Amino acid sequence: GAQHPPLDPRIHRTFPKDTPKGNNLKSKKASSFHEFARSTNDAWDINDEDDEDLLAPIHPSSLPSTLHSVHQVPPLPLQQPSDTTREPDTGPADRLAPPTAEGLVVKSSSESAICDLSHDPPLWVSSSTVRSTLQKQQSLPVRPIIPLVARISDQNSSGAPIMTVRDKSRLDKFKYLLSCPNTDLEELRKHSWSGIPREVRPITWRLLSGYLPANMERRDLVLKRKRDEYFGFIEQYYHSRTDETYKDTYRQIHIDIPRTNPLIPLFQQPTVQEVFERILFIWAIRHPASGYVQGINDLVTPFFVVFLSEFVVEDVENFDVASLPLDTQRNIEADSFWCMTKLLDGIQDNYTFAQPGIQNNVKALEELVSRIDEDIHNYFKRYEVEYLQFAFRWMNNLLMRELPLRCTIRLWDTYQAEQEGFSHFHLYVCAAFLIEWRKEILSMVDFQGLLMLLQNLPTIHWGNEEVGLLLAEAYRLKYMFADAPNHYRR
Repeated sequence: GAQHPPLDPRIHRTFPKDTPKGNNLKSKKASSFHEFARSTNDAWDINDEDDEDLLAPIHPSSLPSTLHSVHQVPPLPLQQPSDTTREPDTGPADRLAPPTAEGLVVKSSSESAICDLSHDPPLWVSSSTVRSTLQKQQSLPVRPIIPLVARISDQNSSGAPIMTVRDKSRLDKFKYLLSCPNTDLEELRKHSWSGIPREVRPITWRLLSGYLPANMERRDLVLKRKRDEYFGFIEQYYHSRTDETYKDTYRQIHIDIPRTNPLIPLFQQPTVQEVFERILFIWAIRHPASGYVQGINDLVTPFFVVFLSEFVVEDVENFDVASLPLDTQRNIEADSFWCMTKLLDGIQDNYTFAQPGIQNNVKALEELVSRIDEDIHNYFKRYEVEYLQFAFRWMNNLLMRELPLRCTIRLWDTYQAEQEGFSHFHLYVCAAFLIEWRKEILSMVDFQGLLMLLQNLPTIHWGNEEVGLLLAEAYRLKYMFADAPNHYRR
């Protein structure tokens, strides 16, 4: 891989160790982080006074008209090309075809100056600066814009054909395994590691999560019993959401749901938001040790989209869920609840008091990175960047806020195939994800630049190919370190 860049005198002047003794480094660190924190909004935010108007129950007539319109995706961040193409050393992830589709070219601006309204006060940027930025963007590899959800994960970043001969063979293998009287779950996991075909993903996720039994004859009975049980919980508990005991929990859920994937119209539909309210509230009161914690709302979305895909062929992100039969809506809701519950059963210490699971995982990530890339680890130390400042969200939301939803669904194919995918393998995925941005990290020259990069990584163009390489690298790291404590610790 790329080596640590040569020491640049301009960069050298910004290092804390070269700062005159009269400067207060600690106060500078606190100031820079708090200034950064005030300008960002992530899973840490809990005090939003402007959200008081969200306390009323969701109803289509009470929602702003903007929630019914299709949200426009903001301008895409620049994607920095890698200087080399990294081949994974090991791992069962499959490589996909290289990019071939044409994309969009951004034209340069002829204006002499441009006002950047994101600054306060507004910042006027010279046209030369804009031209320089646009020239950089035009020099990047041409990539197409992919819908955030549509086609879910079956379309990779190159826009390659949806179905190949190899894909057809894999689909046939899945169908054979799923049609057996007793599905071989180990064999199913083996084939699911490198991705699950869209057509069989819903039933495969139900099986791998432990929601459905391997025995085919029992599946229909189990589905009916579990779905009836969930709606029994709704009848028994949901009316208590306004009681004194649970009103704070319901209030926080009600505030967080509109923030869930705000750029995808599907999740702004009143019908979908009501479904999420019921799922999260019932889960919270049935798990009093943790209750509802911000971030859990994100974990419903992959299950909901995958189970919805059984009934929607294309354009999932704009599909009107209310147009489905009521029984179908109820089945999607119940299945999403139970599969999310199975997931959270394995990582519940991430959401109990003080979130010890996340604290331990962040510390483990720091130790792992110090072994696999000492340059990055020392760079964070030099600029006084704490792993908790960026990796908390990676653990709390399982990288869902760092990746497009289509990539999360592909990632979860592998997580479900791993025995401890969400609780253990995720650590190695986070380490591989961090090292993926090595070049960009080492090019930053201050604390705020590093934090802005780490919390806004340019993954908007990612697809199956990039996720496959990430998983292969994570598998290699796990193979090297998971069973080798002497390698893992200093």
